[in-house]
Amino acid sequence: MSVMAVQLGQCGNQIGYELFDVICSDLHNGSGLYCNRENESYQAACKERFFSEEASGVPVARAVLVDMEPKVISQTLSMAEKSSRWKYDHQSQFSQKQGSGNNWANGYCVHGPKHKEAIMELVQREVEKCDRLSGFLTIMSLAGGTGSGLGTYVTQCLREEYPNSFLLNQVIWPYATGEVIVQNYNSVLTLSHLYQSSDALLVHENDTIHKICAQLMNIKQISFQDINKVLAHQLGSVFQPTYSTEGASCYSRSPLGDLMESLVPHVEFKVLGLRNIPQMSENSLAYSSFTWPGLLKHLKQMLIANAKMEEGIDWQVHSPSSWVPAAQKVSAIKELNFNTSVANLVVLRGKDVHTVGVDAFKDPLLYTSWLSPADAFSIWTTPRIFNKYEKSATLVSNSQFLLKPLDTIVKKAWNMFASKAYVHQYTKFGIEEEDFLNSFTALEQVISIYLSL
Repeated sequence: MSVMAVQLGQCGNQIGYELFDVICSDLHNGSGLYCNRENESYQAACKERFFSEEASGVPVARAVLVDMEPKVISQTLSMAEKSSRWKYDHQSQFSQKQGSGNNWANGYCVHGPKHKEAIMELVQREVEKCDRLSGFLTIMSLAGGTGSGLGTYVTQCLREEYPNSFLLNQVIWPYATGEVIVQNYNSVLTLSHLYQSSDALLVHENDTIHKICAQLMNIKQISFQDINKVLAHQLGSVFQPTYSTEGASCYSRSPLGDLMESLVPHVEFKVLGLRNIPQMSENSLAYSSFTWPGLLKHLKQMLIANAKMEEGIDWQVHSPSSWVPAAQKVSAIKELNFNTSVANLVVLRGKDVHTVGVDAFKDPLLYTSWLSPADAFSIWTTPRIFNKYEKSATLVSNSQFLLKPLDTIVKKAWNMFASKAYVHQYTKFGIEEEDFLNSFTALEQVISIYLSL
């Protein structure tokens, strides 16, 4: 089944390009395989998911590109074309001459309704190329105007037009120090609306990816392209084909469906985070070796200590003992910053993957009491090497990982709203103060339900 990407705004289009590029590189990588038949099966599953094919044989990305300014889309189309390995359909892009001015209301209230018909026609055209549609992957930033505002509007349109298709929003969390003065407003408005429309939100934090580039990849002058390559690697490590059940003889056909089934057991819990190890520069990789027990030990500690990368993990955090009374257990969890999970998915790629034991992730103490570990934990595997890593492990987690950043961004936005700072910039495009209040209430509810785990 096919996944259709909807790339929204500058951020969404640049990340989307890197994602398709890393997928295409992996498609032509024959490392770490047991036989040609498996290689062919993997390539066929990958192409079905992400590409259609022209008579020329060049894979064409299943994507619609949307931005309110033409420059980034033009660059993205050109870079894909020059790669000679894959390309976009030049008819599947929509751009205008005027941006959204980093204003959510401009994107949502003005550009969205004005251009709805044109954008949704492009989506329908791409959908009709799919034999079977698994769903949509939207890629967008929370901080700006087009990705956040127009992105939210397009997400709602996708939900209305395709109610039976899965809808995953991949969103980029803004730098804490600030890229845009009103980024907290834009983020609050986007998150609260997406929570109503989306099946799940896959969140990447810019600060975390920046640290990975600096501390793990040893990049001195970090560019947005460096950040986007790390993001694309992490996304590809999840969405490239795997065996989603033990002993399966063919690759999973419904990537988004399997993801939702594994990680979103309840409609109120739909925030997903992603951790991937190892991550390092290509020079370091040549002199490094890893064992599955070592990788999984680190990955589990990253989960329970809520470490976003493998450097600087707090090894003092541990699961509360099973004999501790419930009331004390809650206190211990809060004191130790223990990260309680609703559900976890581990994706393993590479050599000897069939020998790996993952019992540590089936510990009931990792999870909320209302879901058994058998239902809360899933594993996907493939013996195929991904992106030059002989062994790689990815954890996608529905847990309390975002509580602190979410609480911070809501408080910052509320402090601005309480003093009416910049509110007039939003109301002039049609947003009412009541819309802000409703968004604050919705996100306070999200914080509350995740705190209750």
